[in-house]
Formats: sequence, structure tokens, C-alpha cells
Amino acid sequence: MDPVLYARARDSMAPEIEISWDEYKEELAHVISQMMFVSGETAEPSPETTTIIEEIVHTQVVEMLKRSTALATRRGSRSISTNDLFFLIRHDKAKLSRLVTFLSWKDVRKTAKDSDDKGGDAADIGGDDPLGGADAGAGGGGPVVGDTGKKNKRTKVTLPWDVSSYFSEQVPERDDDEDEDEEEMNAATILRLKTADERTKNMTKEEYVHYSECRQASFTFRKAKRFREWAGFHLYTDSKPNDDIVDILGFLTFEIVQTLTEEALQVKAEEERMKNRTGEANAQSQKRKRETGLFGEKEEGRTPIGPKHIQEAFSRLQVKPIPGRNRVWMGGPRALHRTELRLVSI
Repeated sequence: MDPVLYARARDSMAPEIEISWDEYKEELAHVISQMMFVSGETAEPSPETTTIIEEIVHTQVVEMLKRSTALATRRGSRSISTNDLFFLIRHDKAKLSRLVTFLSWKDVRKTAKDSDDKGGDAADIGGDDPLGGADAGAGGGGPVVGDTGKKNKRTKVTLPWDVSSYFSEQVPERDDDEDEDEEEMNAATILRLKTADERTKNMTKEEYVHYSECRQASFTFRKAKRFREWAGFHLYTDSKPNDDIVDILGFLTFEIVQTLTEEALQVKAEEERMKNRTGEANAQSQKRKRETGLFGEKEEGRTPIGPKHIQEAFSRLQVKPIPGRNRVWMGGPRALHRTELRLVSI
């Protein structure tokens, strides 16, 4: 299991903290800078950069709420469900599978916690660790055997558009059975962990501890109430969304910031290559001293990505083809103009 996914499932059970609106707004800038650092931006971003990222994320969250509300209305419901959000990212099978896995582990932790609170016979898996007490970062730990594993086994989530949901009888699950979505999720997780390993292999112990803390940055962790106000839930939904909706949006906001940052870094790299080819680059910048670690406090000439890089990255992401989605030409002059806002997180 992805260690970041496990940590989010663990932290989702943490109690809410009291925080003012001004404090939440100030913390958002810090949270965004942490997310950018995890995504590869080692320099300190400017307030203008974090502000424009916050505006883009807010627009994306509002768009997801609007589309989810429209889907709920079409099925005759006044409240949005997790399936409505799942439907929005259905083309990204790896990300969808990660979200389903996240909610499954969250349900396992909630069940185990309720059993402990009631003093029941159901034992927790490795105490508070659904991975059997192993270090999540190390990926160790063996399978749990006996009745404990059966009682705390995560349930398989069936999506409404899956073929299996059309039938009342389901084929019994096997422990070694892996569907296509899980295979794509595992491949994406391996790639994500490989990228993280490349970014952290030269870090010191203190640097890696800071990196690990930044990986837990969240718009929603222990401040779901302020997140609801920031997103404007009351403006787009008639009912109060449950905690799973907030957790999913918290997961997707991290993905949005990460996608924007990685694309902006590519834009900045292309810009620097262009300057080098045209002879506009400063000669000293080519001789600057580089450090081996990700922390570049002593690195000369290191400039962070700016608002123009974020804007260009967002523009590129709006026209990038969506994997797994086929576009059909409907004809007519209006087909040349795209007015629908595309979700960055897919």
C-alpha cells in the first residue's frame, strides 16, 4: 500500500481543531508551499505564486461540487455521494483505485476503533496500524492470519458503472485476485515511489524528516469545518456532505497542487533551455555551485517557479488529452471552442 495513502487513512480519524478563518487562510499558503516542495519545487515560492495556486484549487473544488450536485440531481437526490466524485475521475483508473483503497482502509480503521471503544472481541490489526504494525515507509510486515485478518479485512467497493453491480449475486473474492484498476494503481504507486526516492536519496536525516512532514500537508486535516467554508459547500449543495466527501476533496486538492507544480517545473525548465539557446542566460548562472541535497539554501541563482509558470502550466493542462477518454467530433463552428473547465486532478 502507498505509505502516503495509509497515512491519510490514519489521520482522517484525528479530531477537529479550533482555528479562525484568518489562521486558516494563512496556513493555506504554508500548506501549498509544503505540497510544492514534495512535488519537486525546492526553492521558497513567493506569496503571489501560492495565492494563484490557491485560486486555481478553489476554482477546481467549486467545479467538482457543481458537477457532483448536477449528477446527484439527475439521480433524484439532494445530497452528493462519494460515487458522484468517483464518476468525475473515472477516466483515471489508477487515481480512482487509490481513492477507493483509501476509503476502504479508512473504514477498516473506523471499525477497529469502534470495536476497541466497545471492548469487543475484534482485535485491531497491529494496534493502530492497518498494515500489521510495520513501518509504512519501509513497506514491511507480513500478513495477519486467523480470524483477526477476516474481521478487519477491507471491503471491496463496487462502483455503480461496474458490470458486477448489475447483478444481485457476486463472485466470491479471492485473496490473490487483482483487477485491472488495482494493477494500474500499483504501477502508478511504484512510479510515484520511484520519483520520491530520486528526490530524497541525497537527503540528510533532518531533511528527510522535513520532507516526510511535508508529505502530510492537507487542506482538510483537522480543519474540515474551515475547508467547507473555504470551498463554499453551502452555496452549491443543499445538504451537509459527509466526512468521506471532505476526505476525497482533500486528497484531490493535493493532487491538483502536485500536478500544477510538476507541470510548472517543466515550463520553467523549457524557458531556461530557450534562454540558454538564445544566449540570454547569465554566464554566472551556468557556473553556479549546486548542492547534492534537495535543500538549496546555499545554492546560488536558484529561482522558484513564479505565477507566469503556474498560469502557463494550467493552460497546458486544460488542453492535454485525458487518458482513457475518447473525444468525438460533433461538428459545427462551436465545436472549435471549448468552454468547459477541465479538472486538473484527472
